[in-house]
Amino acid sequence: MIGKLKHKFVVTCFAVGMLLVSYIRVSADEIKDNKSPVDIEADSMDYDYSSDKYNAQGNVVINYSNIVLTADDVELDNKNKIATAQGNALLKMGEDTLRGDKIVFNIENKTGIAYKGQAFYARNHFYVRGDKIEKTGENTYFIEQPRATTCDGTSPDWEIAGSEMDVTIDGYGLMKNARFLTKGLPVFYSPFVPFPAKTKRQSGFLLPYLSYSRKKDGLDIEIPLFWAISPQADATFYQRYIEKRGFKEGAEFRYYLGDHSFGTWYGDFMEDRKNVIEKINFETDRDWEGMHRRWSYYLNHQTNFDSSFYARTDLRKVSDKWYFKDLSAHNYYLDHYAINEEDPFKKVPFYGNESLRSLESTARVYKGWSNYNLMGLMSYTDDFAKANNDATLQKYPEIVLTGIKQPLLATPLYYELTGTYDNYYRGEGQKGHLFDFNPAISLPINLGGYAKITPQFAFKETAWIREDNEALGDDKKSGGRTLYTASVNVSSQISRIFNFNMLNWEKIRHEIKPEVSYAYTPNVSQDNIPDYMPPITEQNAVIWALTNTLMTKVKDEKAAYTYLEFLRLKLFQAYDINEAKKNKDSVVAPKRPFSDMGIEFDLNPHKYLSFMARNKYNVYSGWKEMNYDLNIKDWRGDMFTVGYRYTIDSIEEINLNIKAMVTSKIAATYLLRRDQFHSRTVESTAGLTYYSQCWSLGVDYSQTDGDSRFLLKISLAGLGKL
Repeated sequence: MIGKLKHKFVVTCFAVGMLLVSYIRVSADEIKDNKSPVDIEADSMDYDYSSDKYNAQGNVVINYSNIVLTADDVELDNKNKIATAQGNALLKMGEDTLRGDKIVFNIENKTGIAYKGQAFYARNHFYVRGDKIEKTGENTYFIEQPRATTCDGTSPDWEIAGSEMDVTIDGYGLMKNARFLTKGLPVFYSPFVPFPAKTKRQSGFLLPYLSYSRKKDGLDIEIPLFWAISPQADATFYQRYIEKRGFKEGAEFRYYLGDHSFGTWYGDFMEDRKNVIEKINFETDRDWEGMHRRWSYYLNHQTNFDSSFYARTDLRKVSDKWYFKDLSAHNYYLDHYAINEEDPFKKVPFYGNESLRSLESTARVYKGWSNYNLMGLMSYTDDFAKANNDATLQKYPEIVLTGIKQPLLATPLYYELTGTYDNYYRGEGQKGHLFDFNPAISLPINLGGYAKITPQFAFKETAWIREDNEALGDDKKSGGRTLYTASVNVSSQISRIFNFNMLNWEKIRHEIKPEVSYAYTPNVSQDNIPDYMPPITEQNAVIWALTNTLMTKVKDEKAAYTYLEFLRLKLFQAYDINEAKKNKDSVVAPKRPFSDMGIEFDLNPHKYLSFMARNKYNVYSGWKEMNYDLNIKDWRGDMFTVGYRYTIDSIEEINLNIKAMVTSKIAATYLLRRDQFHSRTVESTAGLTYYSQCWSLGVDYSQTDGDSRFLLKISLAGLGKL
């Protein structure tokens, strides 16, 4: 990131001056206004009336606000407003420091010099050294023999050096005879390096992306250019050359109008010249013999009118179903993938690789009140598994009114409701309107703290109108459905506390929560309903659930207590009474009243160990779904994670990620993504990385389905990664 690299380096150089500026300004105001004295401590101090000079000697400490100046000897020329600190001179402001054999500054005109100076900028762990660091004017600086690095020690592994440097804050700077050094040896030289010298974001080139794959892409180079448009907006332009495909242009625009409105827009385009012939199945076959225009765009915008009223768009679209398959090694969506939304400019919720099966765009408006909320939603889905997306059902729009559970007037009853309107649309197939209103009334009853009984009655009224031009035959253009569900839920909670006194665990609380529910929904005629209206089957079932949890009280190193739920096991299943009442039990259609048993298991006994399972077991045929995740790590940085996914007749895959610290500075990594269902390795990557305090060097070799890729990774702390 040349642009960001310069930003960090320049700001660091300016930290030297800023430290001087801050101290000078404070001292000048103190002496001029005499509002509060500067605190000076020293072994001895005297004053010369004839020259109007103060001289403090021996362990001199000068304090003002958050600024501290220490030295063996400090002289203050009160007449000329010049302060001179010598002998182990140290100026400290917050976590930033400036050291020098001698520090001289003029309080009145705010100029100063540090000889044989070294500044430390804590924010980016940057060191700047210079034979002379001089503040020559209000916003100008001059440094002789400047050297900058993020490495600790007197012999840094790398540093940037020059013969001299002139800088104007919020302007520009010029470094002469610039050199990049590794252990004192120059590896790059330029006679002049001009750069923007701004304390804010700076425009410039970012570090490039460079890779090589044997079959798929060939040489792949991307050089991003960052443009700091204003404090509220910026843009990044991505120029990318893929040897076997052509040029790909991309652009990102970000804006931030405060916490109330912000967003990101991204788009890319390329004319793909690679010929591809794939024969997989009818829906995913392709025969590309000429140039193909490939593109994608992404828009995330949110406006918060108040804490409970916002509008948001998440628009995502690609030119074809193979976009993520062909560009799975590197793309904008992979780089900006985020599990949560902590970063307002990193909100891509999907992992844009070859496994992506669909892409959904939404736009919504939400308004909430104390007991109700209203949401309007429009959504569009691209189904990559289908040859033609015209048959995919879309919502234009959906309006949902929700009333949360709340008391009904002054009675012991509670009510809640949901009202929904959907306009379903698609190019091929049935489409139309759907209206749904679903109120419910319940009566929670506590039985002396031992159990809770909640009977509930829910009413569901649905109406539909078809607007497609298909031949209806006996089907109707409109209709409705009325049904109700009566249910009762009984739950209890039993717990006991055991003394443990091991592993910093003082007590263990075991809680058992059994639940039993009964639900009844009568059978209603649904012969003529449209296919976009979800059918509701007759229900006469008992559902049971049993949850076990183990929680402990943990005492940390500071004798503070925290609570840890280290084990949770939940089992749940339904029993269909109507199915059990069937008169016949043949081989063709045997009675199977028990549903799949759901199993949820979480084990977190230590911060270095976690295990999770989400399974479904059919008592008649065996396992239907199995999902396991195991994570093990230690204090050295070793890590082992493995995930297993299984869905009967559909998915079986293994994901393995291993990191082993061979030494304190060398790490070996291995990544495996295995598709057991189709007997193929999706990705296999082995790597080795060397870590130093201020840099790292690594190499990865990857084999994917039909291709191989070699990657060299270089990282300089504080500058960026290549």
